[in-house]
Amino acid sequence: MPLNACELEIDLFCHGLRVPDDVSLAGARGVSRTRAGLGSGLELAIPAGSRLKREIWVNAPVVERFATLSPYRLSGGPDRYEIVDDRDATRYAVRLPPEPTWYARLTSREIPMHRIGVLQGTYLAIYANPTCAFWNYSPPANCKFCTTGQNVGPNEASVKTIQDVVETCWAAKEESGITFVHLNGGFQGSKGLEFITPYVKAIKNQVGLLVGVQLAPERDFTRYDALIAAGVDHLSFCIELLDPEWFARICPGKARVHGQSLYFSAMAHCVRRMPYGAVSGEIIAGIEPVAKTLEAIDRITGIGAFPTVCIFRPTVGADMEDWPTPPYHEMRTVMEHVYASCRRHWLPVGAAPNIEVSLVVNPDETALLAERTIGFWAYEAYRRIARLAAGPVFRRRMFPAA
Repeated sequence: MPLNACELEIDLFCHGLRVPDDVSLAGARGVSRTRAGLGSGLELAIPAGSRLKREIWVNAPVVERFATLSPYRLSGGPDRYEIVDDRDATRYAVRLPPEPTWYARLTSREIPMHRIGVLQGTYLAIYANPTCAFWNYSPPANCKFCTTGQNVGPNEASVKTIQDVVETCWAAKEESGITFVHLNGGFQGSKGLEFITPYVKAIKNQVGLLVGVQLAPERDFTRYDALIAAGVDHLSFCIELLDPEWFARICPGKARVHGQSLYFSAMAHCVRRMPYGAVSGEIIAGIEPVAKTLEAIDRITGIGAFPTVCIFRPTVGADMEDWPTPPYHEMRTVMEHVYASCRRHWLPVGAAPNIEVSLVVNPDETALLAERTIGFWAYEAYRRIARLAAGPVFRRRMFPAA
């Protein structure tokens, strides 16, 4: 039986995708190595059916070693692409979004804009801070799945000024129609939030976009208050793993400098000060035991944040590049739990306009995995009402403040 769009998305994350030499990717978005432990894949969009009237975006692994053994292969050409499952010859229609022309444009400092930010799904991703300081420790204390220390500089600009970012945001808004820009970065001591705040102010005042920030947690929570006052729309926290032993093994710098409790405390602080559904906690599925991942999901939603769950990808060049990918059935269980946990806490997932994240299975996409019960339809009705009610609010927040 063919998989639905969310099931196919999960299986592509687990198996990757083969791209035969005779399949042309002319005009498609180039494979980017700028997203730490997640990016390096081919951007594609899967139709999710007439009822949802949307596409599910996937950053499909194509260059990693495990992808060469995938049962999935890309077929077709620029006018019509399909993914073929060679196990049973099932075919799935997909779309390869074109690379925007603004990628080649230069900022006023003559930096190619694709070295400032890249599209991941329908949003703009910018690694704004300098390289994560954990890469500079001796021995390095970087997270073992991450490749940021190899990417910043070779694959993207090591210094991104506020003007670089503003100009790139304008180009992406005007040409690609983005509504959301995500500013993320690694550990910068106690200066990360202070560093990023002027960027948030400039984007809100000069461009008019929804702005998200994802940085290492800081102990002075008043800095989160200042960021919220500057207009930030979304804050996310990379918890990564819940099991303390796995956390210390895979994320030695985070375990040594921050500790897990700081992530949850900072998250809870921001939940209390931001609109419901504006804060998220990010975890990785497929490394620690599944039971711990499910526990992490419930802990995040119990705080009032929504979970973004990344399926582990052994990225080329990472310390964990030879690790196995997780099995599909376990990841499907995880994503079913994401929906159930969000529903239990009535989180308004999917309320923001035009934000399709290709690197993870978005919480609202997991509705395709849920059993159609009265509780399901009640929650879906609530989400539709929340989306309609939030529309005017988001439109106001996307209007330049200056």
